[in-house]
Amino acid sequence: MSWDPINVSAEHPYPVLVCHGNSRLLPEFLDGIDKVAIIYAENLVDQARQVAFGLSQEVTFIPVPGSESAKTAATLAQCWEGLAEAGITRSDAVIGLGGGSTTDLAGFAAATWLRGVRYIGMPTSLLAMVDAAVGGKTGINLPAGKNLVGNFFEPFAVLCDLDFLETLPSSELRGGLAEVLKAGFIADPRILDEFEADPVEALRAGSDLQARLVRLAVEVKARVVSADLRERTSQGSDIGRELLNYGHTLGHAIERYERFTWRHGEAISVGMVFAAELAHRQGMIDDDLLARHRRVLKLAGLPISHDGEWAGLREAMNLDKKTRGANLRFILLTGLAKARVCVDPDEQLLADAYAALVD
Repeated sequence: MSWDPINVSAEHPYPVLVCHGNSRLLPEFLDGIDKVAIIYAENLVDQARQVAFGLSQEVTFIPVPGSESAKTAATLAQCWEGLAEAGITRSDAVIGLGGGSTTDLAGFAAATWLRGVRYIGMPTSLLAMVDAAVGGKTGINLPAGKNLVGNFFEPFAVLCDLDFLETLPSSELRGGLAEVLKAGFIADPRILDEFEADPVEALRAGSDLQARLVRLAVEVKARVVSADLRERTSQGSDIGRELLNYGHTLGHAIERYERFTWRHGEAISVGMVFAAELAHRQGMIDDDLLARHRRVLKLAGLPISHDGEWAGLREAMNLDKKTRGANLRFILLTGLAKARVCVDPDEQLLADAYAALVD
């Protein structure tokens, strides 16, 4: 794989490196830094020590739960306490090592500590590499919903070391693949074509195909966020960063409805099928594209149905942060790699589209 970085244009531009073994490049991004705090998922003790090995800086380890349960105000406060005890100053750095929940939390801790210190993301899951760790969104959850408290904070760099994927459980690989395939539906059909040509190889940890798909997905996200850093552009067909929310309106509702027992990628998979149903029922996409959603996601081993109570899911959608000014918003395709925002669809249309998902 290429060592060439994928550059994200931002107020403070930063590189994303996607390749095997790039963890060893970490010292290059810590030049002039005295102390480093590594906020890591507690199940990654060995990986955290491996990352710290060879660093000349004084290193402090701050373990956090390796799941969505880490994204709470209480855990954030524990991170702050750890940074205080370590004496982390604005001349120092924070590293987030783990899945998406860890990088979301660590990035928020870095953004709010002393009003912002250098932050380097080191995602260890496929989902985090192609979604959470790239784009500068950080935050925590509340009982009322996901990511309701957070901010935009550009990292100094993101190191997506594909070596981490070789020990990832297959269920986590599949969950992350949902976001990879999402990038194919919304922006780069090559992802879908290459995945469908050899889905087994795409799911094989360490394969060249998997590495290529990850890079293509990261390139999609980098392009989108570079053009709309703060998710402010969303007028007509000019969707901006909101494009990345494809499948997320129902997806986040499913996560909350299921009390966060569903993996993010699983919920987004169902959310994409739901969005495709909505688009198809309004004549925006044809039968083939609707069927392709179901076929591709099923090939990836992802769910394409859900049997929850519609009323409960509809209520959960109202609490999602994408409800702006009491308006419910969906990203819907008008063709492959073409999309628009749909605001407040007809309630019966929503219910009928969901009914098509009930197994």
